[in-house]
Amino acid sequence: MRPSDYGRLLALAAIWGASFLFMRIAAPAFGSVNTTFLRVFFALVGLAAMLLLLRTPMQFQGKLKSIMVLGIINSGVPFLMYAVAALWLPAGYSAILNATTPLMGALIGFSFFHEALTLRKWAGVMLGLVGIALITTTGEVDLSGQLAIGVLACLIATACYGCAGFLTRRWISERGGLDAKLVAFGSQLGACLFLLPFFGYTLATGPAVDWTQPGVWACVLAVGFLCTAFAYLLYFRLIADIGPLRSLTVTFLIPPFGILWGYLVLGETLTGGFVFGGAVVCLAVWLVVSPSRAAKPAKAQA
Repeated sequence: MRPSDYGRLLALAAIWGASFLFMRIAAPAFGSVNTTFLRVFFALVGLAAMLLLLRTPMQFQGKLKSIMVLGIINSGVPFLMYAVAALWLPAGYSAILNATTPLMGALIGFSFFHEALTLRKWAGVMLGLVGIALITTTGEVDLSGQLAIGVLACLIATACYGCAGFLTRRWISERGGLDAKLVAFGSQLGACLFLLPFFGYTLATGPAVDWTQPGVWACVLAVGFLCTAFAYLLYFRLIADIGPLRSLTVTFLIPPFGILWGYLVLGETLTGGFVFGGAVVCLAVWLVVSPSRAAKPAKAQA
């Protein structure tokens, strides 16, 4: 990897780590549904502008419906779940729980997509469960029903991410692939249409919202344009340059940045038990995503 690749990897981790901070500020002020819809709407606008500037042909090759469904699974539902979690969980907690995405992917692949799990990956999954237990039973967050809802929302989000990875391979990659920019745009379009009825219902029947909060609007714009539209393009570019496996290392870098931004901006504090639980989760993720020794000689022989 070139120094510029390391720099982009760190920048992506910092951007995605900041998304939990922005959601933590915006969701309590605007509401989880409103914040999520505005996030995908501004992401859609940003991606549309990029496609126009880059003069990318809007040729979806008959895959637009599949991409839009993927957008619901990979953006609409997970973003809403993280916005719900942001009502109660500190940004650092959500960032650590987001790192369980590869663990969820391994379990979903084994359960529904006929993916084999080695002993090493099983160990990673079990260790990940231990790490989650440590995170949810230590720290300064009150062990209440709201905490449980927040943790469950984060795990639902990571399960959606894990499922979307396999569906992307089945619906997009195995059918000839597609420009990553079009996949990102189509997915946000699907997420936006999915959330639109909920957004309208919340505006009509939900509690009154004070929309005149410049700081909150700055967070919503940042999480839409920067943490979603720009970050997706940066991530897909990294996959093209350094490969998917190396790009997955961003999973390890997001939690430290999420914790750092929460500490610097919101004054969130984390206990030693929570830090230990986060380290256990990162070790579990490494066991799941790192290639096994048996796979390396086979690849070399091929």
